[in-house]
Parts: sequence; structure tokens; C-alpha cells
Amino acid sequence: MTTPTAPAPARATALPAPTRPLSLSRTTATATRVLRQLSHDPRTIALLMLIPCVMLFLLRYVFDGSPRTFDNIGASLLGIFPLITMFLVTSIATLRERTSGTLERLLAMPLGKGDLIAGYALAFGALAIVQSALATGLAVWFLGLDVTGSPWLLLLVALLDALLGTALGLFVSAFAASEFQAVQFMPAVIFPQLLLCGLFTPRDNMHPALEAVSDVLPMSYAVDGMNEVLRHTDMTATFIRDVLIVAGCALLVLALGAATLKRRTA
Repeated sequence: MTTPTAPAPARATALPAPTRPLSLSRTTATATRVLRQLSHDPRTIALLMLIPCVMLFLLRYVFDGSPRTFDNIGASLLGIFPLITMFLVTSIATLRERTSGTLERLLAMPLGKGDLIAGYALAFGALAIVQSALATGLAVWFLGLDVTGSPWLLLLVALLDALLGTALGLFVSAFAASEFQAVQFMPAVIFPQLLLCGLFTPRDNMHPALEAVSDVLPMSYAVDGMNEVLRHTDMTATFIRDVLIVAGCALLVLALGAATLKRRTA
């Protein structure tokens, strides 16, 4: 007579780790670490703070014989220059974290993807405030940029543009395998927006297909917001719409960056 065998114990199934909620303490700790690392890299600090100011300074005296031209395009470039520099620095700095293995070690700790992305955004956002304030102050009070509206509204749009550049840099770093590839994303992500944003010609003068494309690009609304400050004394409904669109695009891209964040570098 055969003895009945005991049933095999049920195999334990691994449950997915619960999603950690966004934590203020973990986010600020990440931001502090990023700022501490950047403080040891004076060349990056110089790139962030000085390049937009130098470009505005050169632009002013390129059009020294026609200052009205500087007034027409200076406000737009006041938002575009911070966006470009923040995109470059953020994408390269984040990719360096991935390739060095720092990102993988951080995500193995009690640190959620949202904490990491929010920490980077907070750190580079703090730098964006300083960068935008320097560029706006130089353009308005030293280079004589003539704006009808409040310079504080110019500063607001410049800050949102810099935050948008930070968000785009965080997002595209997920698709680059090297710093060289991160730089290569600039022609694909930034240059089309630069050509279609209305800086060189009004968007309604473009081919209808290109105008339709420009209507979904965030840089178009950044330039429109700057032009609203340039032409109107008060905050208009169009300005509020443009600011909300730029801010919404920055938040959306940050969310996409958190969704594409991987634990492993390769």
C-alpha cells in the first residue's frame, strides 16, 4: 500500500514592490546632493549662469545700429537661451549619473522614481531662478531692452522656459547611451522648435502644415508669452494661456521622465 505524499508547498510568488509616494524629505535630499555635486564643477556653473548673459550681450551690440531689432527679438531669446542651456546641462548630468551606476544605486535605496526626478527638477530649478534673474536683469536694466509690460513677467516666462529645458533634458537622457548622444538630441528636440516658434517669422505666415506643428510645440507659447509682455502693459488672457501651457508641458515631460526611468544602466 502506498502512502499518500504530502502536497508540495505552494510556491511563493513575488509581489511587485509597492510604489513609494513622493516624499519631501527624499526629494530635498536628492536636490541637495545634486547641488553639492554641481558646486564642485565651476565650468558647469559658468555655462549655466554666464552663457545666456554673454549671448544677450553679443546680440545687443550686433544690432547696435538698430536697437529696435534687439527690442523685437531680445525678449524672445531671453526665454530661448535659458531653455537651451538647461537642456544641455541637465541631459548630460543625468546621463552621467546613469552611466556611472549612481542612478542604479540610488534606486536600490528607499528612493522612488518620482523623488529622483523631482529632486533633479528642484535642484536645476533653483539654478534656473538665478540664471533667469541674471539674464533678465542684464537685458532690461543694462542692455536697455524696451518692454511695455512688467520685467517680472519676463522673468516668470524665462524661469518657466528654463524649467521646461530641465524637464526635456531629464526626459531625453533616458534614450542616450553616451554624453555625445545626449548632445545629438539637441538638433532633434530643440532646433525644430527654434525654427517654428515664431522667432524668425510670424507663425501665421508659415505654411499651414508647419503652423499646425508649431501650435503643439511648447517653445511657440514661450515666445508668444514674451511678446505679450513686450506689447502690453497688463497681464493678458493670452499671456496667462501661454504661461499655463509652458508650465503644463514641463510637468508632463517630467512625468514622462519618471515613467521612463530605469533601474539598470544597461
